[in-house]
Amino acid sequence: MDDAVREYIDGIAPEHRPLFDRLHRLVLEAHPEATVALSYGIPTYKVGGHRLFLGAWKHGVSLYGWGQGRDAGFTERHPALRTSKGTIQLRPEDAAGIPDDELRDLVRAALD
Repeated sequence: MDDAVREYIDGIAPEHRPLFDRLHRLVLEAHPEATVALSYGIPTYKVGGHRLFLGAWKHGVSLYGWGQGRDAGFTERHPALRTSKGTIQLRPEDAAGIPDDELRDLVRAALD
């Protein structure tokens, strides 16, 4: 991980850092070969030609960047989450009720 990514992560608000760290860990567990660099100002995980963006914001974190239909049914199972095409916004309280396996499936679908 380069210094720019480390600086970004170190600057995440304390109330959102545990959720960011959880997702970061799940991405790297699912794809240990992923490279991580800043793109569009946020950490971006690259595997082959696929990318997954993970940004921390006021609400919590957002995941971006997978192709349509590449979310392993995640958005369908969680219709209450704020989503748009290729984006999921996760607040810490929402993510608390989502098992790691389900988030890992989302990551795999996006990056495989």
